[in-house]
Amino acid sequence: MVRLFRTPLGARTSVGFTSPDRLVATLGAEQPWIRLSEAALRSMAEPLGTSLLTTDPTFTAPAVAVAPTVATTLPEESPVAARIA
Repeated sequence: MVRLFRTPLGARTSVGFTSPDRLVATLGAEQPWIRLSEAALRSMAEPLGTSLLTTDPTFTAPAVAVAPTVATTLPEESPVAARIA
């Protein structure tokens, strides 16, 4: 499976690391990985429409977390509550 990333400007990119230590520093110790050549990574990403390859990125945003749903009740006099009823 190929995991694609986005650049700060939003372009899709495949990502390669030059050492396991650099991968762990960026993505964490639990990140699964395999060794690939640059050519192999590019050939896997190309059919997905990605020709850009980023090597050893040093910053990633944290994973998106789903916010818990909070149930609330609206006051009876609320205009929103009137539209829902």
